[in-house]
Amino acid sequence: MPPAVPIRAVVTVLVDDEGWRKLVADPERRLRRAARAALKVARRPRGLKPGGTAALSVALMSDRGVRRLNRDFRGKDQPTNVLSFPAERIADRQAVRRVELGDVALALGVVRREAKAQGKTAADHLAHLMVHGGLHLLGYDHENHRDAERMERLERKALAALGIADPYLLD
Repeated sequence: MPPAVPIRAVVTVLVDDEGWRKLVADPERRLRRAARAALKVARRPRGLKPGGTAALSVALMSDRGVRRLNRDFRGKDQPTNVLSFPAERIADRQAVRRVELGDVALALGVVRREAKAQGKTAADHLAHLMVHGGLHLLGYDHENHRDAERMERLERKALAALGIADPYLLD
């Protein structure tokens, strides 16, 4: 259920590979809009007061950098399009005004290749992957069919709000 009171989002973007600026005009703005769209369609993060702030960081990296993260944290020695690293939640009875959601990393070459293969603009694919990664930070996953359908439904809703076509119709 979407939150009744809007959540403020603070999205910090690190451009680790300048190739991103050639691939997508103003990737920081695109990422911030996509992260906010994900927050708007998702449940309020646990422990966040209504009207509070959710913070996350995004790293726009090379395939090599994401490959290293994927190897070190997931045991998979290959690049992937998006990695999400949810922050540890501190069990607390009191709701807080700000919650750190975690970090997202995106791989330039993988995103470029996937967008081309799927007939999408790189900017739209980047937004989709940001929404996807943001939902992971909020506790959603796609480990089983039911959860995958729920997550895809939220992705579609967030992307529609951004004026982006349903990415699952293109598969």
